[in-house]
Amino acid sequence: MALFSNRVRIGDLLVQKGYITDDQLSTALEEQRQKKLRLGEVLIQLGYVSEEQFASVYCDQSGIPPVDLKSEKLNEDLLRLVGEEIMRKDELIPFGYDEDNFNCIKVAMADPLNLGAMDDVQLVTGMEVKAYYCSATQINIQLDKLFGKKQAMEAAEQFQLEHADEYADEEKEDDDDAVSDAPIVKIVRTMLQEAVRMGSSDIHIEPLEKSVRVRYRVDGVLQQVMEYNSNVLSAMVARIKIVSGLDISEKRKPQDGRLTLDVDGDEYDVRVSILPTVYGEKTVMRLTKKKGLTREKKYLGLYPEDEKRLDSITHNPHGIILVTGPTGSGKSTTCYTVLNELNKETVNIITVEDPVEANVPGVNQVQVNVKADLTFASALRSILRQDPDIIMIGEIRDNETAGIAVKASITGHLVISTLHTNSTSASITRLIDMGIEPYLIGDAVVGIIAQRLVRRLCPKCKVGRQATVEEKRMLRIDEEKDQLIYDPNGCEDCNHGYRGRVAIYEIMPITSRIRSILHQTVTADEIQKVAVEEGMNTLRMAGAKNVIDGVTSIAEMVRVAYDMDEEV
Repeated sequence: MALFSNRVRIGDLLVQKGYITDDQLSTALEEQRQKKLRLGEVLIQLGYVSEEQFASVYCDQSGIPPVDLKSEKLNEDLLRLVGEEIMRKDELIPFGYDEDNFNCIKVAMADPLNLGAMDDVQLVTGMEVKAYYCSATQINIQLDKLFGKKQAMEAAEQFQLEHADEYADEEKEDDDDAVSDAPIVKIVRTMLQEAVRMGSSDIHIEPLEKSVRVRYRVDGVLQQVMEYNSNVLSAMVARIKIVSGLDISEKRKPQDGRLTLDVDGDEYDVRVSILPTVYGEKTVMRLTKKKGLTREKKYLGLYPEDEKRLDSITHNPHGIILVTGPTGSGKSTTCYTVLNELNKETVNIITVEDPVEANVPGVNQVQVNVKADLTFASALRSILRQDPDIIMIGEIRDNETAGIAVKASITGHLVISTLHTNSTSASITRLIDMGIEPYLIGDAVVGIIAQRLVRRLCPKCKVGRQATVEEKRMLRIDEEKDQLIYDPNGCEDCNHGYRGRVAIYEIMPITSRIRSILHQTVTADEIQKVAVEEGMNTLRMAGAKNVIDGVTSIAEMVRVAYDMDEEV
């Protein structure tokens, strides 16, 4: 096995290859010292390099071959022989026998130079080890697939055995002291870790009549992952209440809390909502990767023409920029990305949020606290006395907040906020409904961004076919021409044919023509018609473009944006 002696260090080599800058390497090394992780893990977590980029440089440098576990058929006998404990402790997975030496096994390792880990495998198997490089993230995902449900079920069974007497009488009061038991701690921890590694945005723990159902929302769609005996519910909910700072004795009222979670070196913010139902308390946990919100604009997935429109809006020195869409459409990510672009040493940025979803260095962030009478409106009035250049409002919810935002923009501030509407044009009529005069909207608002998230087709298994005449009509393309589109299929590497999500955008700068028609009595359809004439892509048009480009399926376009702009 080749080692790194007398060679360029891996970090310096990544700089030489142009994958990272010297500043990024310095940041990663500092983070590595603080978190005590491997440099590769830190670089990937920070988003400086992809897993593939790091693997190519690492394997070239070390002479250790890479392996993609997703394409390997794992040997169950080998897995049993090595055992879960060693695989989790040393972050490795045996995946087959060496073709040239049957007394040698191939092992995927996050750290192939860890001789102690290799000794562990040799000791329990009595075989030689041939090391392959695989990222820690991929290894942990595979381990969760192999053992996650088994671990959780074993913990649930252990809990039920330990409390069999306690639950013999179904009418007996719940014992909240049970939360300290290791099985319940293990169930909740495993659930959170598995959800993160599956890329879930939400966890639903739902009491049914005779069982407890656990579902994860992956790529916007709920899927069941586990079902427990109903007597586990009270201890599970109590454990979640304790770690999220809620009152475990209160079971009749809804409660909201939050906790911070660390998985594979990444920090996640978990918002907890507990709601009493007829069969017990239902828990929903929303997972947000703290560093996932503060990304660069190039990762938003904008088409070049939309990126130009976004730049034209954000370069305004003052005015309101609105980001609209339903819950879970990526509005917060867009707002934080815009904020990140504008975050310079020369400007004073203040935000008022409920809750603060990500910490941004150099930005003054205010958390709404209704009990202390710190609402969006009251916070905004105070913020205006803090000499701000840029203000971000988490959401415009009422006419008071809308009015202050408009006045702030007219007096020379740039205001960024979200609004719950279906389209860019509907946002204008919503502000009018809130009591803002149309002529003030024309002066104050500089641009509106509407967005949705569509599931991205898995590039490995998507299936191509010719679009039907009806589908061509939906896509608004020539019915006489052939058009290749793709459908989901499904493989080991994806979630029922989809892998991840991509945003589609409708970006409307408030031009002089739109501003002039706001002085008349106009509808959302009339505003949209003018915007389209001026070159705006509607959500439906953006969805169709993604279908034609093979990014998503026509079923996703129909689900997200088909009912939009029918008349345009």
